[in-house]
Amino acid sequence: MLKLDAVAKIYKVGAFGGRTLTAVDDVGFEIRSGEVVSLIGESGSGKSTVGRMVLGLTAVTRGSITYDGADIATLPRKAYYRSVQGVFQDPFSCYNPVFKADRVFRMIKEEYFPRVAAPEWDAKIEESLDDVRLNPAQVLGKYPHQLSGGQLQRLLIARALLLDIKFLVADEITSMLDASTRIDVLNLLADLKSRGLGVLFVTHDLSLGNYVSERTVVMHRGHVVEMGLTDKVFTDPRHPYTAKLLSSVPQLTTKWDDTPAVPLDILDYGAAALVEVEPGHLVRQEQSLRSVN
Repeated sequence: MLKLDAVAKIYKVGAFGGRTLTAVDDVGFEIRSGEVVSLIGESGSGKSTVGRMVLGLTAVTRGSITYDGADIATLPRKAYYRSVQGVFQDPFSCYNPVFKADRVFRMIKEEYFPRVAAPEWDAKIEESLDDVRLNPAQVLGKYPHQLSGGQLQRLLIARALLLDIKFLVADEITSMLDASTRIDVLNLLADLKSRGLGVLFVTHDLSLGNYVSERTVVMHRGHVVEMGLTDKVFTDPRHPYTAKLLSSVPQLTTKWDDTPAVPLDILDYGAAALVEVEPGHLVRQEQSLRSVN
């Protein structure tokens, strides 16, 4: 369905753009229909930049992203967004506070379905809200501040479903939600996956990635350091960074004072390359690995 091939994003920085900053370098993986792939990494690892490039919000500097075999840079934006949509970390920032929340549905109708009769459109809205387990009477006609973060997040997913999308970029969509609402949204993603939706689940929370995805891609400092089946990556991490991420996850049965400190490492990617340590399990080999402690 969607494939990234040696994708890089390089920004010009400095007063006159005389220097460059490589945010993402040589990233490649693919996502099939009905599959959830977790893109995991710490803040600043480049995972959100990858999501924005997939959505066409940030231009690719090098490499390519293809959807159903076509380079997304060549696809008409309106046609592409009818199949591919994104939901982001902060649902409140996605709404204009002076407009009622259901305005997002009216904008979809004006742009994509101008000829659909009002009764038919209302029925489509109710169906999409039912898919995300929202009661139309409780959310339609409300201002964003009158709804919870979980309700606003599910409204955005319902908006995407109105377009009958095939692929969703979910960028940290649960980070601002409480635990009970978070599991509802994750279960919703699992339900959408069962209907054939492909999902790129961008997160820094390893437990959520483990819960929702079949395959996992781990990023560090703009590079993919490990990828493979989620159970393989989580139970048998082959890259030092992945192992340290997993060892840093708080345990319910362990107190803070009993947890040993996890050392930080600086990885040199000068001559690094992904190698296959077993079928479908790729690991980046570092030129050097040195501890800063």
